[in-house]
Amino acid sequence: MCHLGSPYQEVNLRKLIINQNIEQLTNLCMIMSEQTNESVVRVLLVEDHKLTRMGLKTALKRVPDFDVIGEAANGQEAIQQAEALNPDVILMDVGMPVLDGIQAAKQIKVNSPDIQIIMLTQHDNESDIFASLAAGASGYCLKDVEPERLYMAIRSVSSGDTWLDSSIASKVLKHYSNRSATEANVAVQTEEDLKIGLAANVPSGSAAASAPTPNASTNSTASYRPLPEPLSPRELEVLQLIVDGLSNQQIAEKLIISLATAKTHVRNILNKLAVDDRTQAAVQAMRRGLV
Repeated sequence: MCHLGSPYQEVNLRKLIINQNIEQLTNLCMIMSEQTNESVVRVLLVEDHKLTRMGLKTALKRVPDFDVIGEAANGQEAIQQAEALNPDVILMDVGMPVLDGIQAAKQIKVNSPDIQIIMLTQHDNESDIFASLAAGASGYCLKDVEPERLYMAIRSVSSGDTWLDSSIASKVLKHYSNRSATEANVAVQTEEDLKIGLAANVPSGSAAASAPTPNASTNSTASYRPLPEPLSPRELEVLQLIVDGLSNQQIAEKLIISLATAKTHVRNILNKLAVDDRTQAAVQAMRRGLV
């Protein structure tokens, strides 16, 4: 069966059928079939509750470009299935018997770095969120997510993006924002303590008394050296949209640029910030005060 692709391909296909050009018709169908296969996302479901797993499978089967290629009921099975099937995306439950989803994700990313993992959970506690991201998960969704949002998450991570539920993303950014503020406050407090100590213990007029005290801003940013190559105004604009949770397609539409250009900006931002994904870029942006 020859599946119709773009409107342009459909027009060509009809012309070839009318003209009965069998050779070109066969070639076009082969090209369109290859494109269709490339667009299919191969999904492995990992969930210890059978009914939940069946529900996920049913929901994914409604979407033509998703192919559920396997299932697992615990983390150990997930590792084995991932190695045997090499899926594009794994939907992974966090809490499971034998081996939990976080430990399984960590091992799968070691064995197969190109496999993308979305963690599914009923809870949004911070310890699981950060442990999952540290294990290499590209997405984190609550189990009450709407099917359409889950479809978007799968497509996003399969194309190399990171997906976090809005409530989860806000927790991640808030965590790092608060941590940055705490570090700055500690640096300021340290400077004040040092000044008090010098005034109380160092004789007036001594060399130590006249020595400059450490600069609080220097201390608070000691681990954040200036970027070797600063972000351009346009890249800063794109970075703000990343922090806001927009996808590459949404960034392109927002800035009225092509999707390819948006992807180039995102790639340049990741390279300049020396990070691996969009979530890390958003965190760096918050901690460096770039947005």
